Amino acid sequence: MEASEILVKAESLRNNLSTGFRDEIVKSLYAEAEHIAKRAVKTSTDKKYDFDQKIDRLVTSPYAGLPIMLLLLGIIIWITVSGANVLSNWIAVLLFGIGDYGRALFNQIGIPWWITGFIWDGVYLGLAWVVSVMLPPMMIFFPAFTFLEDLGYLPRVAFNLDWMFKKTGAHGKQSLTMAMGFGCNAAGVIATRVIDSPRERLIAILTNNFVPCNGRFPTLIMLATVFVAASFPPAWTSLIAAGTVVGVVLIGVAFTFLASWILSRTVLKGEASAFTLELPPYRRPNVSRILYTSIIDRTIFVLWRAMQTAAPAGAIIWILANIPIGDSNLARAIADWLNPFGLLLGLDGVILLAYIIAIPANEIVVPTMMMVYMGAGMMINGPSSNSAIFDLLVNGNGWTMLTAVNLMLFALLHNPCATTIVTIYKETKSLKWATLSVVMTLGTAFLVTFLTASIARLLGWA
Repeated sequence: MEASEILVKAESLRNNLSTGFRDEIVKSLYAEAEHIAKRAVKTSTDKKYDFDQKIDRLVTSPYAGLPIMLLLLGIIIWITVSGANVLSNWIAVLLFGIGDYGRALFNQIGIPWWITGFIWDGVYLGLAWVVSVMLPPMMIFFPAFTFLEDLGYLPRVAFNLDWMFKKTGAHGKQSLTMAMGFGCNAAGVIATRVIDSPRERLIAILTNNFVPCNGRFPTLIMLATVFVAASFPPAWTSLIAAGTVVGVVLIGVAFTFLASWILSRTVLKGEASAFTLELPPYRRPNVSRILYTSIIDRTIFVLWRAMQTAAPAGAIIWILANIPIGDSNLARAIADWLNPFGLLLGLDGVILLAYIIAIPANEIVVPTMMMVYMGAGMMINGPSSNSAIFDLLVNGNGWTMLTAVNLMLFALLHNPCATTIVTIYKETKSLKWATLSVVMTLGTAFLVTFLTASIARLLGWA
């Protein structure tokens, strides 16, 4: 038998081995290594090592590990929700004030209205919205996430979730890339480079969009605050809103597992590779390293890419809102045309139009909806209070609780933004996988919202 035939036979035998057998081989290798180390290496009692082990018995426990993860996620989201609202208002006041000054200056020197409107009410306001909405949550979420990373906790997350991802045919490290997606799905896609297996890396890339990025959090937070938390005392508003958002996040994680399982048994068939993880010791977080990694490497990088796509989106919004069609404008006409399909999904035409326009940047969904609902010719801040928003949406435009629920589901499951799509294409070097990422997520969003709306109407809830 020739060497090539032997290699083919060996590969065939290896592929027929069960995952459990591979795991047993890895376990035996590490057990033997540990046995040799105990015989050859003398160690003194290390109190820090013992302390690390005590913590790990708790945070990696099959009973306490997952609740601790959920608690930390809830705390981070609550801090992000509470802090981002304040920072967003400050930044919005500053940037919109600059826009007012620039607009007044152009008018003073006699620049034509359409140039002034296109630049300041279109391009600039699109950028201002993205910065004011996207920057504050990133300034809070990324440092918090990097803190846990620098502390040494994130490998414990991968350890806790490894068995879940393994059941789906994916890799345990996907939990780390999924966590990065909470800040930005494009960053989560880039983070999949830590996965060595090309098949498992593709699964992580294609499913990363099922966790909401900070561009989708404003929509989720607005809906959770206006439609859910509003029925509770004001002191509980932030907590209830954060809890609702955490619930939506868990739905996204469930869809991540489901999509990974389907992919691993269809277009990306294969067994999960062995995942050997050596838990690093806990360490004191380095503040300078946290700030550099979270602000420079993540926040600035993601924000810059979002701004590049938000500028043309702002221009498109202004053009659509300023082309008259009868007594209305082109934006409203398109929304009316989309309305039958939107109602079928438990949404409406304005929501669908907002998401079409917001493909470059999810941050402009809410201002686009407000602009069309209020018939404004430029991107606006909209109503200043939760009650005013509720009145505009419910009494003014026929929203129901079904609309709010389905919008939260659609915001969670819809197609990746342009930045993420481009990133997927660059990471996979394949138009096929970039297209599949769009078709898979958008198809899921349509199917879930349609079924939700149909069931609600069948039961008489809508």
